[in-house]
Amino acid sequence: MAPRSSWKGFIKLSLVSVPVKAYTASQTGADIRLNQLNKNTMNRIKYTKTDPDSGEKVAADDIVSGYEFTKGQYVVIDPSELDKLRTESDKSINIDGFVDPEEIDGVYYAGRTYYLIPDGPVGQKPYALLIEGMKDKGVNAVAQVVVAGREQLVLLRPVDRVLAMTVLNYPARVKAVSAFDDEVVDQELTKEELTLAKTLIDASTLESFDTERYKDRYVENLTKLIQMKVDGEEIVQVADPEEPKIINLMEALKESVARATSGDGATKKKMAPSKKGDAAKKSKKKSG
Repeated sequence: MAPRSSWKGFIKLSLVSVPVKAYTASQTGADIRLNQLNKNTMNRIKYTKTDPDSGEKVAADDIVSGYEFTKGQYVVIDPSELDKLRTESDKSINIDGFVDPEEIDGVYYAGRTYYLIPDGPVGQKPYALLIEGMKDKGVNAVAQVVVAGREQLVLLRPVDRVLAMTVLNYPARVKAVSAFDDEVVDQELTKEELTLAKTLIDASTLESFDTERYKDRYVENLTKLIQMKVDGEEIVQVADPEEPKIINLMEALKESVARATSGDGATKKKMAPSKKGDAAKKSKKKSG
């Protein structure tokens, strides 16, 4: 069964409109959900919504949203009424401009990503042109769009043949790095320490980043634990591998470099030439 889109609208760049459908990028059903139980009866805990005056249970259809404008006084807010205040442009992903991918720090990523797919035959050509143009120029797009009833700041970027839209946090929602200035104390670093640190970084640099190498160990362990509990097996603490106790920073750096470069405990890695080539190509484009 094909996935159902969570949003439909247009990507708008000046006078160009591209009809698209949005699909959430995250997989559903990947997590294991645990229920809350009464430990004495093993009954599942239920949460019921009741009226504080009558104590009666309130049906979902009888619950509305309201804003308290003064103590104990509310105005009811209906989503359909809010829709009346929105223009057609609110149903569009309005591109504000294009930026270098490194312009936006990852700290602004809110964690929600959607795939934007052309909606119908008429959207295929302008969609392909937009993606190829962004790839050729090596840029991402900053835009605003109303999703789930709120205006969101988003970043559009090409991922293979598809446009990905990632929601960004507004600056007011991101803590300033300066808030932690008092927590980080300036240190005097020796030339040898810095050289060893750089050597360790070079030896530990991944040739390429393959997401398939990384597994959700929490889900794996939880699945294993559930099966062991169902089978009545005893749960035994897994022992950590013994590591040499090195207190001195220089000794730790030297031992780490030795391991990384020899392949003992860590695979020796080098920068992939293709990555450098891509970087040089991108730099050449910018200067051109």
